[in-house]
Amino acid sequence: MLMPEIETNTIGSRPKQNGAGKVSRLRVNWQLKTMWPVAVVLLIGMLLFLLSTLSLRDPDRHRVLFIAGAGAVAICGVVIVVLASTIQRPMIELQEQIERVGEGDLNASVSFAKRNDEIGDLGRNFNRMVRLLRESREEIDHLHRTQMSRAEHLATLGELATGLAHEIRNPLAGIAGVIEIVSRDLPSTSPAKAVVKDVRLEIAQINRILTDLLETARPRAPEIRSSDLNTTIEHAVMLARQQVISKPIRIEFAAAPDLPEVDHDSDQIHQVFLNLLLNSVQAIDGPGLVRVEISGREETALVTVSDTGRGIPAEHLTNIFRPFFTTKGNGTGLGLSLARRIVEEHHGRIEVISSPGKGTTFSVVLPVRQPVEVAS
Repeated sequence: MLMPEIETNTIGSRPKQNGAGKVSRLRVNWQLKTMWPVAVVLLIGMLLFLLSTLSLRDPDRHRVLFIAGAGAVAICGVVIVVLASTIQRPMIELQEQIERVGEGDLNASVSFAKRNDEIGDLGRNFNRMVRLLRESREEIDHLHRTQMSRAEHLATLGELATGLAHEIRNPLAGIAGVIEIVSRDLPSTSPAKAVVKDVRLEIAQINRILTDLLETARPRAPEIRSSDLNTTIEHAVMLARQQVISKPIRIEFAAAPDLPEVDHDSDQIHQVFLNLLLNSVQAIDGPGLVRVEISGREETALVTVSDTGRGIPAEHLTNIFRPFFTTKGNGTGLGLSLARRIVEEHHGRIEVISSPGKGTTFSVVLPVRQPVEVAS
């Protein structure tokens, strides 16, 4: 019967690499390692027995020695049989099941897991490990199918959004032109002037929504250049301040004069922070404060946008970056999704911390230097 090998083996068999990274050249079969203490004890016992029988006559002495030798051989045989039934067979089965797992079959299990000893513990632990691996693979497969389905859904929505945006923009441009002509012919005292102004604002809102849809459906690769990040964000702050001229909201800006030039697409990063600023402004009811602060940390630039608004409920925090998710009645749910995509394309990350009733803080981390393959 072939004997399984663990830890060591005979010369010429497959070597095993130990923890130190060295390969053992000499490996001893596990049965030999188990039997040699028994053999040594029996040999010593035989020697002692031999010495104790020196006083006997030769025929009697030979008979006793023969019986003792036969008993020793029987003991060795019994030990080998017991070891084979209690250790060798489970080890062979375990090795076979491990090979099945290595080939990808996660339905493998060992039958000796019912034993109430250490070998049984080994079998139960093995079966539990395989079960956990099987459940993990099933979960990964389920997540993969879900993500693929979602990706196909978003791709279909993107194609639909692109077509709708083009179909709407053409008549929208005509409407805007007509409104412009009508507004010129209206007397300055006409009450319709206010209506025309509102129509212009609505047209601008529709055009912004269409732009966000196109950006989501056909994202543009960033044009990376090394420039002053302070200037990019300050421009976004200036535009946001124009939106709160008539509101009791202050927007503070703390630049980082010592920050080196950062590799980024100034137009896209400007879009990110303008969106964050407008979200902060919309989250404030009544008087409030929005603060933008830039700082440098090792090889990265950190920009925080914090407000004293109403905050974001905990159940919504995990969804705010999903496309089309919004808690605002007039929002498209695309702003934060676009912001995260742009930041990630800059090899950065965006994080949010919020407490309902206390405000929200968005943190954007950007590398000072982009990887060579994306720099332009």
